[in-house]
Order: sequence, then C-alpha cells, then structure tokens
Amino acid sequence: MKIFSFKQTSGKSIQKFNSQNVTIHPLLKPDDPFQIGYFYLEANSVLGMHPAMCDQLLMITSGRGWVRIEGEEKIEVEPGMAIFWQEGEMHESGSDHGMTAIVAEGSKLDPERYLNHN
Repeated sequence: MKIFSFKQTSGKSIQKFNSQNVTIHPLLKPDDPFQIGYFYLEANSVLGMHPAMCDQLLMITSGRGWVRIEGEEKIEVEPGMAIFWQEGEMHESGSDHGMTAIVAEGSKLDPERYLNHN
C-alpha cells in the first residue's frame, strides 16, 4: 500500500487566463489527450475565461461556486453537480467561499450516457 497526498498546498497553481486562487493536482495525463485532475478553488477565486481545449466535465465535490460561458450569466453550482463544456467553448468558473472539484478532460467524454440532466 502507498499513501499519497493531494492537499492544496502541494498542488500546481494556475495563473493562465488571469486566474486567481486556483490549484490543481493532475491525476492522469497520458499521451492520449485525456486528463483527470482535482481542483481547489479558494475563496474569491476565478479560473478565467478560456476555451475548452477538449471536452471537459467539472464535478463539484465540496463547497459552492459558479460557472458560466461567454456572454451568459453565472450559474451557481454545488456538490453533486457536473458541468460539461464542449471543445472550444469559452468558459470560466470560480467561488466566493471556496470549492473543490474533479475535472475530466478528453475527446471521448459522454456524460449524457452516464449522468442525469438537471
């Protein structure tokens, strides 16, 4: 058995897209374009507006925050919600009080097959 840490303090800070107070732990990043990571969005955080490099699924695990696509209003999100952005879709996310989430990115994501719509 091996025990690993994915505490916020040991993650990689995201600075691109004018992002603030966001940390990620990439968990899987093979040669095939697919990645799984764990996000920490601190209080007063924003992962700035940017295009999805491939299909992305953001699954909220704790806290509360918001998401939006370009030209639209913010939508409040909470644990148990999953947000799907298609490749090229301009989007951003953030939190006023703090939020954690798992992100899966890849061209073969099909959340409609496995998840229920709200």
